[in-house]
Amino acid sequence: MKVLVIGATGTIGSAVADVLTAASHQVVRASRTGPVVVDLDDPATLDAVFSTVTGLDSVVCCAAHGPLVDLESVTDEEFAAGAQAKLWGQVALARRAIRLLPDGGSITLTGGTFSAPLARGSLGALINSGLEGFVRNAAAELPRGLRINLVSPGWIRETLEGMGADGSDGTPAADVARAYADLVEGTARGRIVRF
Repeated sequence: MKVLVIGATGTIGSAVADVLTAASHQVVRASRTGPVVVDLDDPATLDAVFSTVTGLDSVVCCAAHGPLVDLESVTDEEFAAGAQAKLWGQVALARRAIRLLPDGGSITLTGGTFSAPLARGSLGALINSGLEGFVRNAAAELPRGLRINLVSPGWIRETLEGMGADGSDGTPAADVARAYADLVEGTARGRIVRF
């Protein structure tokens, strides 16, 4: 299977690309910099990647994040910009992939999970809920046996350790990556995998 992994230089994305490569899939690694460029803030890069990378069977997006913002002081513009890449960028990616993937193709997006209310997490909660609703409903609308799913990781062990925090509160990136691989290789539609 030929799989485009967007965000392939990040902690989760690189682990996903490695797991899929180890399973003998042909993986095209994309990121904001490098030979295959995708920036979810720039729809033109989505069009460009789909015109140059052909023959894809699956698209996996591990890119983008929603910033933590102070609900009381954030401006409307900052709030909208915070949702642009992770929410609207992934929706734009999925809409393009739907038109270009073959029958039975797969799209896997990335949300997030808060185990409890998080200070400055209202925007992130909005984005994650929006992605979950989009995936659940889009799965019922997709033509030609196409599938769409969402992985919603919480804290990643390696990220916590990189921040100088206790990594034991996070899930190893390799464990999260296996969930992406299971969705790419499986038959699930509209599934939300939370960690």
